[in-house]
Amino acid sequence: MGFAEIALAVCVLCILRRDGSAGSNRSGKSPPTPSLPPAPPIGPPRCLSRAPCLAIGQGGSSPGRLAPGAAAELRGEDCAAAARSGGARACHLCTSKSCSTTSSCPTDAPPVLGMMIPEEESPPAGEPNEDGDGGFPPLLCSSESGSVRKGCDPLIQTQRSKLQHRRARINQQINKEMRMRAGAENLFRATSNHKVKETVALELSFVNSNLQLLKEELEELNSCMGAYQNDSDSISVPMIPLGLKETKELDLAGPLQEMIRDHYSEDSALYEAEIKEFVELRQAMRTPSRNEAGLELLREYYSQLYFLDNRFFPPNKNLGVFFHWYDSLTGVPSHQRALAFEKGSVLFNIGALHTQIGARQDRAASQGVECAIDAFQKAAGAFNYLKENFSNAPSLDMSAASLNMLVRLMIAQVQECVFEKALLLRAQSNFLTCLQLAQEAARVDEVYSLVYQTMTQPHVKDYVPFSWTTMVHVKAEHFKALSHYYTAIALCDCPPASDADLPDHEKAFLQLHISVPEGPALGQLLQDSEERRKLGKAHLKKAIMRHEEAMRLHSLCKILRKMDILQEVLSFAHKRSLSKYAEIDHEEDFFETVDAPDVHPKTHQRPEIKPPNFSKVKVMDIFHRLGPLSVFSAKNKWHPPRTALLAPGENGFGFTLRGDSPVLIAGVVAGSCAAEAGLKEGDYIVSVGGKDCKWARHAEVVQLLKVIREEGVEVGVITMQPPDGQSVADKKLSAMSSSGTSSPLKGNKENRRKSLLPGKGASTFLAWGRKSKRSTFGLPFAAMGDNGQAC
Repeated sequence: MGFAEIALAVCVLCILRRDGSAGSNRSGKSPPTPSLPPAPPIGPPRCLSRAPCLAIGQGGSSPGRLAPGAAAELRGEDCAAAARSGGARACHLCTSKSCSTTSSCPTDAPPVLGMMIPEEESPPAGEPNEDGDGGFPPLLCSSESGSVRKGCDPLIQTQRSKLQHRRARINQQINKEMRMRAGAENLFRATSNHKVKETVALELSFVNSNLQLLKEELEELNSCMGAYQNDSDSISVPMIPLGLKETKELDLAGPLQEMIRDHYSEDSALYEAEIKEFVELRQAMRTPSRNEAGLELLREYYSQLYFLDNRFFPPNKNLGVFFHWYDSLTGVPSHQRALAFEKGSVLFNIGALHTQIGARQDRAASQGVECAIDAFQKAAGAFNYLKENFSNAPSLDMSAASLNMLVRLMIAQVQECVFEKALLLRAQSNFLTCLQLAQEAARVDEVYSLVYQTMTQPHVKDYVPFSWTTMVHVKAEHFKALSHYYTAIALCDCPPASDADLPDHEKAFLQLHISVPEGPALGQLLQDSEERRKLGKAHLKKAIMRHEEAMRLHSLCKILRKMDILQEVLSFAHKRSLSKYAEIDHEEDFFETVDAPDVHPKTHQRPEIKPPNFSKVKVMDIFHRLGPLSVFSAKNKWHPPRTALLAPGENGFGFTLRGDSPVLIAGVVAGSCAAEAGLKEGDYIVSVGGKDCKWARHAEVVQLLKVIREEGVEVGVITMQPPDGQSVADKKLSAMSSSGTSSPLKGNKENRRKSLLPGKGASTFLAWGRKSKRSTFGLPFAAMGDNGQAC
């Protein structure tokens, strides 16, 4: 028995090593086991709720599957079955504090928070791996005509696109190693054979080593800031951009066709063009170009997700589609059924693309600085909107702590651009201008110090690349040194103020320092050149110390040492301060240099967090032929369409019409031909004489009913079946009778702001008829008036 178990374990590990198909681990870190080799910090995301959770198995009654929270003792073939079916389920919890299992999660709660609902199960074990072993599938974004969608750039081999493809391959390898580790850990817990445990532990050590190497390689890729910088010859401090989140191909054709056939009772073959267009749009947004066209592509897809959510995602049912995305910094894969995860990931990529656009601007020119400020402010707005409106993200890059860090980082980079703007606008080195630059530099130091504190917090420290943390720390020290340098320049290079300018100089200098500097009174200090030189020398001494500290921190990071432009900037600033200190230093200076107080931070342009504005991109619902969303949506239910043959009698048809798109039958006269044909109050007219009338206006339907033959006209209608007990017709009538029409997006936190609606073109067909119209088909045709409302 012992030999058989060992042979079986070796076979299982060979299978794991070959195709990496054992299990799917996207959970929190596994419970600690004394003899289990420790996993590197590349591991899956931790549970965001801080609640204790054991992600050992998926549960269920299938043979060989481990029960949740318990390490079952399995032998023989059960060990292999556990390894193959292993893979811990997600440990992220819903917002309900009392929820301990996924069965009690409030899945029917209204999705007003954009909440990413925890999954109940992973994909079936027999489902083929979409990735394969050879990296990501080809990113093709072309249509039948061969033209590439605007904003998509899948083939241009620029330096940034090469980085993105390398990141995608590393993500693929990390996913494979994670699956191998999940299966090996389940096998380690399932067996009691000592030899098997030793073999699995050895394999785990190899897997963990590979994961650590992949983590370091991905961190080096994320630290390749030079690829996103501008190509000009100007020397400026590099900015920190973000790489885009990678995603896998998604087969939506089958679920959408099934939904069209079962829910909308229509022939799904008639919507092949719409399905293909949406699939191509998603494929194109995977590789957006690094410009405004790429941003418009991502905004367009995000707006289409709103329509897709309302069309095809019922409140109490899922389509069985998993959205797979990789963490932007660690490459750890995550997947969920919730469409909110797809929305949040696209929104994250919008912010990341803004950071890349901002980083590549030539900030040696005023226009480039303005563009960089705008891009980083929009990036901060995207991350802040994501933090406020989405919760329980399964990946760490979309957690509240990480998004808070990214928002602060973007604000700090905006403040740095504001300093560079002030530096460019400085026409001459006068006293007040130098003091303003000193306070601007102190403000940059303050915000970068706050970012550094955020990055060193426990929940973020192990996640953020070390090069980012070091870069932020270096920038904080660098700009603190610049604040002292420009203060010294104001004191040593600018002449004493005249009697007319003295009050302004005294007021500005009084607000410069955090504490009052040692020495004579303010008026005497500003008028005495020697006293100004002494205080300026103290500031230069402190500037040199800060420059040396920035260079020391820079030398500690291997990745930053490779950035020649950063080292050049630091060396230039340091030599400039040394040269100025040597210039004002006299051999006969025997006085002890005072300790210069720090400069009070102040800015003339505070950064603005600009939320994303999706109304800039005018989009139309790809599946608009299904009908207006006010009626034909996934949350509404209706009987299959039926056809009624209407032949006008002596008193006409005998029913009353109201509203637009679609037209509502508001009343039916008893004993009329409409009643005999089976029409009922509350039915919607979807076709007249074979012509689709879902989007038809009131007058158009009236005109179609007038032009009838002697044998009558066929009218297609549907009868609603609302789940909440109130008919959709009643809702529509009450909305018509009210003074104003509320937007169908009201109450949805994810689309609450008016500026974030998909656009005016979308809202016009989301809100149904604003004017209450009524036609009564109870009179002879000869009695119809000119206004067309009574027939």
